[in-house]
Amino acid sequence: MEWWQILLIVLGSLLLLFVFSIVFYKQFFKRFWDIVLSGLSLIVLSPILLILMVVGAIAMGGNPFFTQKRPGKKDRNGNERIFKLIKFRTMSNKKDDSGNLLPDEQRLNRYGKFLRSTSLDELPELLNILIGNMSIIGPRPLLVQYLERYNEEQRHRHDVRPGLTGYAQCHGRNALTWKEKFKMDVWYTRHISLFGDIKIIFETVFSVFKREGISSESSATMEEFMGNGE
Repeated sequence: MEWWQILLIVLGSLLLLFVFSIVFYKQFFKRFWDIVLSGLSLIVLSPILLILMVVGAIAMGGNPFFTQKRPGKKDRNGNERIFKLIKFRTMSNKKDDSGNLLPDEQRLNRYGKFLRSTSLDELPELLNILIGNMSIIGPRPLLVQYLERYNEEQRHRHDVRPGLTGYAQCHGRNALTWKEKFKMDVWYTRHISLFGDIKIIFETVFSVFKREGISSESSATMEEFMGNGE
């Protein structure tokens, strides 16, 4: 077989993959690309992850990771699956004389601020994506206690896997009210497409280069969601 024939086969295969990714993106290829991209990212970024683990252990005086239970995609019975989100820790565990944790601003040291401003604290979530708890793009995973405070429409944000970044994060994130944010999250679940996700990725990269935080260690970038009552 000639080299140009091999090239044609490769190009044709890539073209078919691209076409199928567009047509069957939500049904199959969204998860396929989540696995491929998160796996490759973990391999390529492994030196950075290792460095951050070591530096984080020193800067935080112990475990460099932060884990917290978050609600994920609904199961067949309509219940949100609870999983453990993993991030790099950005706040220390310093306590006062009574054994209580100090206020957030006192536990957020210079290293933690650097991680947040560059979004490097989010990198361990690639593991959540690889094993299927999360997706690259989707509504951000919030706190478990918020579940009982959603209305039926807002619960549709859990029709898909939560994301490393999402539509709401690229469209006014900090300026949005909770209701506006949830409305965007639900809109995304009903308008998932390959090109839409690619656009969100580029908008996220732009935000990171502007050193705008994509998320925080809990939901601390906004006031706590207390429900839909005024």
